[in-house]
Amino acid sequence: MKDWNPELYLRFEAERTRPAAELLARISAVSPACISDLGCGPGNSTALLYRAWPQAVITGVDSSSAMLAKAAERLPSCLFQQADITTWHAPQPQNIIYANASLQWVPDHRRLIPHLAGQLAPGGVLAFQIPDNLDQPSHQLMRKVAGEEAWRERFGDIGQLREKPLSADDYYDLLTESGCQPDIWRTTYYHVMPDAQAIVDWLRATGLRPFLDKLNDDEQERFLQRYLAELRLAYPPRRDGCVLLAFPRLFIVGGKV
Repeated sequence: MKDWNPELYLRFEAERTRPAAELLARISAVSPACISDLGCGPGNSTALLYRAWPQAVITGVDSSSAMLAKAAERLPSCLFQQADITTWHAPQPQNIIYANASLQWVPDHRRLIPHLAGQLAPGGVLAFQIPDNLDQPSHQLMRKVAGEEAWRERFGDIGQLREKPLSADDYYDLLTESGCQPDIWRTTYYHVMPDAQAIVDWLRATGLRPFLDKLNDDEQERFLQRYLAELRLAYPPRRDGCVLLAFPRLFIVGGKV
């Protein structure tokens, strides 16, 4: 995919940072020495980790050079590394491995979760949250539009653009088999958007990227207008004129025992 756009991503920084803070609040670590933030993006989640444990060596990891540049500018006291989470290896056992809304972009979680848990120090914590919204209208409609005759040849097998997360039961088994005690919960946020166009703006920075990357500029505009028309039907204005974007997320914290 093309490089990420930090400014577009941060347009909804408060909404994106809230689940990161709620994930962090469930980590019961005392004076961790080494922390890795996988898929750190522009540093909004890394900043939370730094405020919680300023004495730790905190390394933000991301595949995007643009995101890393923004994060390093924001947090000069932290370290940043360009790497693919799929093959990432920590230089030493980690007290916390944290991933806020990033692992959904990494395939094969049956391999990935044991791989990450195996890099924890004794008593370390693997904490991650992933969007669980592929069955929401916001994402169903992406696939609906991509499957229409005008676009079908451009996208091929749209089911392969992003893997569906595993079930909570599967993550539980993977973590316990890796020597971790899991804490699992699911939260649905209802984000107040001024209109359906704001949903498009939100998802252009994330969920729409695999679709838009396959299109030129003119095609992107036509695809987004068709998608917006569907969104307006699925997300009608409330009495105050705003729309509600339901956004389920799955949270998992696994402490190494």
